[in-house]
Amino acid sequence: MKKLMIAASLVLSSSLAQAALNVVACEPEWAALTQELAGDKARIYSATTALQDVHHIQARPSLIAAVRNADLLACTGAELEIGWLPVLQRQSGNAKVQTGQPGYFEAAAYVRKLEIPTRLDRADGDVHAAGNPHIQTDPRNIALVADALAKRLAQIDPPNAAYYTARQADFAARWKTAMARWEKDAAPLRGTPIAVQHKAFPYLEDWLGLKQVATLEPKPGVEPSSAYLAEVLTRLQQTPAKLIIRAAYNDARSSDWLAERAKIPVVVLPFTVGGNAQAKDLFALFDDTIARLLKATK
Repeated sequence: MKKLMIAASLVLSSSLAQAALNVVACEPEWAALTQELAGDKARIYSATTALQDVHHIQARPSLIAAVRNADLLACTGAELEIGWLPVLQRQSGNAKVQTGQPGYFEAAAYVRKLEIPTRLDRADGDVHAAGNPHIQTDPRNIALVADALAKRLAQIDPPNAAYYTARQADFAARWKTAMARWEKDAAPLRGTPIAVQHKAFPYLEDWLGLKQVATLEPKPGVEPSSAYLAEVLTRLQQTPAKLIIRAAYNDARSSDWLAERAKIPVVVLPFTVGGNAQAKDLFALFDDTIARLLKATK
């Protein structure tokens, strides 16, 4: 009987160690990062796709159901999901993933934020009090978030803590090598003047040394009128840009209008994992981003 009890205990322990965590990621980049760190120890559901504007997501019943069953909710934070995430947390009734609990993870809490506003006024457009939330465009931020996320996975799933630590060490080594290659390849981009459709790239600009000289939106999140685009065109004639950058999810009309008249190319960046056919994972995301920028500036 004692042997049977020991055997049953070992089977139970093994089952617990192998049980997959249910993870809901608010954005594809955190789904991809969780996959790198958790491997087969997690079932991962991404609440959004790369072709959606994550500022404006509906709290659909399917999302609420996913959060209801989640062990970990991994999001950007910094108010990026403020219009829909609190609804998911509240209506899911899942105590584990509420703000302040171990099951809720905010990536932006672990990086240095840029563009922190000196004043808060809705008249200024879609401005975030904690700073620009689009942290995923700088691979240095991904490295910082990966370290914190691996520790959080270990915290909520102690039987597999060693596994997450090992996966993080492997990812960190591969990521460091990749960053060195990206920075070497992207060296010619330093100082390149650019226009952006939406203020979604300050972290990419900071990493690569790009110089933003114009924004197509009059205010963050506000679509430009033809009159405003004409003003931007006039400014670009005085302070030229070499290219216009927009994310894959952005409407193409304003950037295409300006590109045709300013005689400069539009570079459509994937922005996150899945933004195009090439950006299948985090490594491919930055491979493709650098390649597209270099091609446009040759």
